Amino acid sequence: MNYILFDDGAWNELLPLTFTRPVSEVRVGILTIREKWEQLLKVDFSFLTQDYLSEKYSLKKEELNILINGSVIPNGELIEAIQKLKDGELLMADKTVLAARLQADEITLVQKEKIESEKIVAFSGEFDRVLKSYDIFSLNDKILREDFKLLTEGKESQAIPESVNVQGKENIFIEEGAKVEFASLNAEKGPIYIGKGAEIMEGVLVRGPLAMCEHAVLNMGAKVYGATTLGPYCKAGGELNNVVMFGYSNKAHDGFLGNAVLGEWCNIGADTNNSNLKNNYSQVKLWNYVTQNFARTGLQFCGTIMGDHSKLGINTMLNTGTVIGVSANVFGAGFPRNFIPSFSMGGNHGFKEYRLNATFEVADLVMQRRGKAFDDTEKRILTHIFEMTKEYRKSF
Repeated sequence: MNYILFDDGAWNELLPLTFTRPVSEVRVGILTIREKWEQLLKVDFSFLTQDYLSEKYSLKKEELNILINGSVIPNGELIEAIQKLKDGELLMADKTVLAARLQADEITLVQKEKIESEKIVAFSGEFDRVLKSYDIFSLNDKILREDFKLLTEGKESQAIPESVNVQGKENIFIEEGAKVEFASLNAEKGPIYIGKGAEIMEGVLVRGPLAMCEHAVLNMGAKVYGATTLGPYCKAGGELNNVVMFGYSNKAHDGFLGNAVLGEWCNIGADTNNSNLKNNYSQVKLWNYVTQNFARTGLQFCGTIMGDHSKLGINTMLNTGTVIGVSANVFGAGFPRNFIPSFSMGGNHGFKEYRLNATFEVADLVMQRRGKAFDDTEKRILTHIFEMTKEYRKSF
């Protein structure tokens, strides 16, 4: 059977994080949503996503296909219901298509706003879904625990070095090649997962849940509160509280980051801080690309959402609920606006358009440092995003 992860309206709700990826490539817990499905089903997936992303995230169709909603977190009951689907059937919860078993010429049916089919199977079980950007850090505690069990069950952890101060030893798992020395790990309230080749340097204080994916690094003296996830090759320092970094991003220096999501290839300068709580303790609003306005989150704690390739200079100060698009360059004294469009350059003193060629040069240099190629496919994706987000920069 051929398996496909498809994007629905959640892709728009999750912007700017999804400008550069399908929804199923969002990381929450330890794994991306796709990686969770692949771990549980033991199959590979292709993608039904935006046309401009399909060159990188390709679609493979066969005569008969199982399609699964890329915003949905797998669980046993859901997998059982999907495996019971018959040809032409769609598994739905209210108005949301969760999965379908369709022929090649029918697969786009799952992306239609109104489903007209007699072959609808209602799913009444419970499931988690990443529908809003802030769902990523809000759900991270629960899903990190689930991923921890999935990845460690039946496996043996590396021994914890004697120099490490430990509480809740049974909830700590260290993969092969990881390094931990002279740190303090408290896993009594949540697990700590240290991936292959990851490193926790001296003087780090951790209170779980924490996930460090392969080759992630916590710099000396970092203070980390759960539930926090550092994706592959991320580097972090200073103080973090309930942060998810997708991968290849850096917050290497002192400064506070809380209730935040960073995409890939982001960098946060030294002594940069974000606010995750308003002075009057009121509900936080975030920019919403669907409504083209600021929308209520229902959250009292909500920090920063940052798209891929964006950078913050040293001593940058971010207001509560700041949304930063793709390839933005933010710097300077004072608090910048709390919606910063993609390809913007500046800060509280004002913004101008960040030239596309300049962003290419930076992306190429940054990705080279991690042994990755900034190729023509990446250029075409960023060029498309540059054009589709021009309207947000008209006021510059």
